[in-house]
Parts: sequence; C-alpha cells; structure tokens
Amino acid sequence: MIERIKQLEAISRRLDPDSETRKQVRNELITYTERFLEGLPEANAYNDDKAPARKLRSSPISEDPATIGELLALADESVDSLGINAASAGHLGYIPGGGLYYSALGDYWADVTNRYAGVAYAGPGAVEMENMLLDWMAELVGYPADSGGNLASGGSVANLIAIVTARDAHELRAKDFERSVVYLSEHVHHCIDKALRVAGMGECIKRYMPLDRNYRMIPAALEDAIAEDRRSGLAPWMTIASAGTTDVGAIDPLEQIGLIAKGNDLWYHIDGAYGAFFALVDEIRPKLAGMELSDSIVLDPHKGLFLPYGLGAVLVKDKRAMHRAHYYSANYMQDAEREADAPSSPAELSPELSKHFRGLRLWLPLKLHGLAPFRACLEEKLLLTRYFNQQVRRMGFQVGPDPELTVATYWYEPEVGDTNAFNEALIEETHKDGRVFLSSTMLGERFVLRLAALVFRTHLDTIDLTLQVLGECRDRVLSRW
Repeated sequence: MIERIKQLEAISRRLDPDSETRKQVRNELITYTERFLEGLPEANAYNDDKAPARKLRSSPISEDPATIGELLALADESVDSLGINAASAGHLGYIPGGGLYYSALGDYWADVTNRYAGVAYAGPGAVEMENMLLDWMAELVGYPADSGGNLASGGSVANLIAIVTARDAHELRAKDFERSVVYLSEHVHHCIDKALRVAGMGECIKRYMPLDRNYRMIPAALEDAIAEDRRSGLAPWMTIASAGTTDVGAIDPLEQIGLIAKGNDLWYHIDGAYGAFFALVDEIRPKLAGMELSDSIVLDPHKGLFLPYGLGAVLVKDKRAMHRAHYYSANYMQDAEREADAPSSPAELSPELSKHFRGLRLWLPLKLHGLAPFRACLEEKLLLTRYFNQQVRRMGFQVGPDPELTVATYWYEPEVGDTNAFNEALIEETHKDGRVFLSSTMLGERFVLRLAALVFRTHLDTIDLTLQVLGECRDRVLSRW
C-alpha cells in the first residue's frame, strides 16, 4: 500500500506546479490577455461565424497534458474570436458591464487563496468583506443597517432568492398558489417568470399591468387590480417594479407603487439589476426615489459597476425573513453553529452553500479606483445615449421614448414595403458588418432596433462609429429593397 501511495503521490503532485512552472504558464497567459486587451480597439464587436467553436471537440479531455501555448491558440480561434465580444466598446446590444481588469485580478486572488465565503466560522474575513459591500449597497438604496443581503451569481439567482423569501414571509403553501396574485409589467425581466416557476409558483396568477406611453407601470391600474382581485376572492401577494427595464430602460414609478403595495400588505420587490446603481448619479437619483420602500431589491454589479459576468446582489429589508427561507442545519456543521455571535453567513441567506469568494472582484476595483470614475462612467453613458438618440433621429430614423437610462430604441421607415421586415434586414446587416453589436426587440407589434450603452470602454468615438455603421448598413439594405 505504501508503495502505491508513493506512486500516486508522484503523479498527483503535478497538480501543484512549482514556482518556475507557474511563472512560465502565467507569463504566457498574461501575454495573451494583454494582446487581447491591446487589440480591442481594432477588433470587431461581433463575429457571426460560429463554426470554429466546433474545433474545441478536436482536443478532447484526455490523460495526457497539453501545453499552455496549444490551449491559448485553440481558445483564440474557437472561443475569444466568436460571437459577441463583450469586452468591446462596441458591444451595444445588451446590458453587460465590460469586465474591469481589477475584477479579474480579484478573481485570480480569490481563486489562489481559495477562501470559503459561505460561512463566517470558516471564512470570517471573506464574509465580513461581502457583508460590508452589501451594507454599502443597502445604504445606497435607502435600506436600514440591519437588512440582509447576498452576493449571488447574477440577477437571475438574486431575484429567485427574493421571491422565495417573499413566498415564505407570507407563509404561502402549495394549496395557496392558485389564488395568489403577483402584479408586474410585461417589460419585467424574463428571469422573474423563471424564478416564480423554479420557486414552485408557476401556478400563481400573474397580472400584467397596463403601461403608459413610456412603458412604465400605471399605479392607478395597479390599485384597481388589487381591489378587484380581493373582491373576487383572490389573494394579492406581491408586486414587482423595475428600476430600468431591459427593453427600453424604463423606471417604473417606484414610490407610488411602493405606497400602494404597503397600503395593501403586498410584498414589494424591485428588479434594479440594470438601473439601481444609477443612484450614484445625482441627476438620476430622484427618479429612483421609492427604492427604500421595497421589501427586497436586486442590483447587479456586473451591469452598473462594469464587472465581469457573475455578480448580482439581492437585499432584503427583513433579514429574519431571509434567514427563515434559506437557513440550514447539519451535524457536520455543529462547530460553526456554536458561534452564537458570528455575523450572518451567506449560506444561511441563499440556496448556495459552496460559495466562491465573489466579494474580492467587487472590493478590489472599488478600493483601487474609488467611486469617482464609476459615477463619471455612468453619467457619461447617460449622455452618450441621449446624443445617439438625437443624432439617429437626424439621420431619418424614428425613435422610441426619450431614454431614461442608457437604452435607446429606434427604427427606419422605408418609403415602400414592410417596416418590420426592413428593420429585421437592417439588424442582420449590422451583424454581418460586426464593427459594433446592436440588438432588436418588439414594442407591441413593432420591430425596433436597440442600443444599450453600458460598457465602460464605450465613449464618444464608439457612438460616432455606431451612427456611421447604421447609415452605411441602412443604405446597403435600401439599395436592394
């Protein structure tokens, strides 16, 4: 047995490379990533050729090791050159953050030290850092100091945590679901519907409220719907507002909705994954008044704070309700449970037990940069979106509602033919061009194009390039229309 152990040890020690080997692999990887970053200004924002991705299959997982050079070459061809380049200044189609470099270093740091951030007993410093960050966010949205929160993998899981907390806080059981009513907008993010289903509440009644001309929920209609449902013997349970919808960037009237929810004993949840961090900008903060009335709110650092994908946050005003919905107990954790004065552990406030130390990817850039460039970047993107909206209108495009945040909708009406079909052809033409990436959505029956400016690398030259690309692509489509 001893001989076999030694044989296995000799092989397993390969998993712990020495300093020189680490340095060699690290240097090659850093050289590759530096080349990627330096090449971003010339790189396309989109490449619609997906075929090279299949080449990954030509290098299957095997017993034999590969070199870092071979793997970087493969990834360069089959991963980093395909689809949407989310690090590009020209990624204007969805709502990413762009991937701060110091966040990448934070992830590297967290992975090397491998601190466990799920239980305070095991990782007191990691948990304290994450709780401190959540306290800062709570202060930003107007929550009390004793509220609860969790750093999740993104807005989808963060919304799920809030909905499960709301379900249990109202003591809803399966027999209640068919009578329970949730009030929301058709423009609420689709992860809300998914969260309801995952939480077992797919049978609850979803009441979609009418919207005003700027695609914001109408509070009077909400109040009427709650009253009518009560008269009909239903059980109004929850209302969900958006602080920045995905389609148009609309901010629902948060304060009015909050007062209605409180007056009718509904759980009030705000999905602020996209827009809540705009509270850092003095001009926008008044539009977000009412966030403090909510029972729970989601905000995504990987959107409004420009981090790489993989960090959303949920705050719940009543930490006890959050704990009741997500606590756990296990014999093997009895040592941790003896620490009665330990701070709140993330594992007791979310479904997640094996928790990555996500806090470092947020803490490090906030501390190294300070808040000033984050505020400036958010305000810059607001102004860039307004500038785009003005200029695209001058080019003969029709535009949607004035942007509240950093999403603008627009379309072109040809003199003949179907307008929707023309704009479908136009968005496809921009994707073939690839210098910038734009997206589309439906507003009612209208097919519209959509610009979402939230990559920190997006500046005035990017918007001017986007206008140029749109003009050239429109003219090419018109030439064959």
